[in-house]
Amino acid sequence: MTTERVGPMPSRPGKAPAGRLNLGCGRKPLANAVNLDVSDRVGADLTHDLNVTPWPFPDGQFEEVHAYDVIEHVADVVAALEEIHRICRPGAVVHITVPHFSSANAFTDLTHRHWFGWRSFDVFTDAHELSFYSPARFRCRTTRISFHPSPLNRVAFRLANRWPERYERRWAWMFPAWFLYFELEVVK
Repeated sequence: MTTERVGPMPSRPGKAPAGRLNLGCGRKPLANAVNLDVSDRVGADLTHDLNVTPWPFPDGQFEEVHAYDVIEHVADVVAALEEIHRICRPGAVVHITVPHFSSANAFTDLTHRHWFGWRSFDVFTDAHELSFYSPARFRCRTTRISFHPSPLNRVAFRLANRWPERYERRWAWMFPAWFLYFELEVVK
């Protein structure tokens, strides 16, 4: 799929195009953001397949990226994170939601190619033993395991986020999570 401009690039008064990017926006565009999607049927500002690199943005354009329910759909997660890193400014904040590996939705959505755990993005830090996978670097600001709302899941939420390694090793299949939220900071 080729990159196609669907509408005008959003901008803030007196500034260049918005410093926010909403990847895989679907029918949920963000205000004051460049809304990108693979589908030309959702009214995105820009249509582009995230599996085609480089993405149609210059280096260091964005100060904030939202990737809600999109990273699990790309063919190469490392390449996608490297592109996010490339198009972000130093210190930019990246918001990501992905399905937890214990979520039924991780496997029932036929377009999902990946599922994730608490430490999935740790390879993008210098401290990780597999950091040689990519030169892109991020600092993890927040990680949170989320559950479908219920009284029992409120307890599971507290325990899983307090002891994530124990949760994923022993409890994840008894009390399956729904998704993970990551807030990463771009390090350059």
